[in-house]
Amino acid sequence: MRKRRTREHVIADLSVNFVERQVLLCGHTVERVFHDYGYDLFLFTFDANGEPEAGEIRVQVKATDHLPSDNEIESIPFRIARSDLVYWLEERLPVLFVLYDAQSGIAYWIDVKTYFRQLSDFNIFAIGRTITVRIPRSNVFEGRAVNELADLKNRERRSNRHESV
Repeated sequence: MRKRRTREHVIADLSVNFVERQVLLCGHTVERVFHDYGYDLFLFTFDANGEPEAGEIRVQVKATDHLPSDNEIESIPFRIARSDLVYWLEERLPVLFVLYDAQSGIAYWIDVKTYFRQLSDFNIFAIGRTITVRIPRSNVFEGRAVNELADLKNRERRSNRHESV
């Protein structure tokens, strides 16, 4: 039996390509991470003059053919590994988690640090090997989201700079 390219491989590539396209359409760039230890992409932003902005957004992308089909559900549950979460929460700048629905060709996102900061009862030491995040269906990953995330990154970078002075 020879190695095979599975559906999981195909949709994983489609998911990264989808994110890359949305970022490029906004005038920013991405670099793929080939030795994946928790990130698939680094997103680099540029200002209105096309000048590079300091810092990057780290991006983890997951793909599925099996999102809940009930569009009445306000958020999409997805399990992530505790080990990934611990790694992501140590970052100073935003970490983006993107879930790509291969059936609809739509992706949804959360800024991991903001998401967990807003949970009043969250305790990293009390969770098991995985934790379920709930990604709002309103968080469609498109140009507006990319620009919103670029602004968030710049605010956090400025905030971190002031803290270290």
